[in-house]
Amino acid sequence: MTRTAPPPDWRETADLMLERGRRVDALIPRVLLDSPISRVGYWYGTAVGWVWGTVWSTGRIEKMNGLWVFRGMPDWSYPRGGVCAGGCYLTGDVTPSATVLRHEAIHKRQWEKYGFLMPILYRFAGRNPLRNRFEIEAGLEDGNYVPRRRAQRRVESP
Repeated sequence: MTRTAPPPDWRETADLMLERGRRVDALIPRVLLDSPISRVGYWYGTAVGWVWGTVWSTGRIEKMNGLWVFRGMPDWSYPRGGVCAGGCYLTGDVTPSATVLRHEAIHKRQWEKYGFLMPILYRFAGRNPLRNRFEIEAGLEDGNYVPRRRAQRRVESP
């Protein structure tokens, strides 16, 4: 996947999207978040992921970082580099890196919190990962949406 450089103000925009997401969450009845109801939605998402992964995966299926990873999915069967459905991560032939698995584990946690609301809220957050609060929360660097910041070296003064 060819990635273009993010706009210079992407961090400020990401912060605004996170704040907007918090305001949306405040409108959701508490009984729907991190509850037995959301847990049913999480398990439903996991079941859908299992079915889709079982039907289309031609690679290994294994548990990695708390996720069921289905590899060897055809490119058309998932968006971008992969998709998290409940506790399943569906992706292509490449073994996901530790950073991508960390990113996807946060999506799994989002599924646990929002349940049935997750696909709806994700859809309203938009396809642009730099403005999608769920991608921002999961870590844009870990999701390979923006370049990883270089570690700054401390220079000791004499």
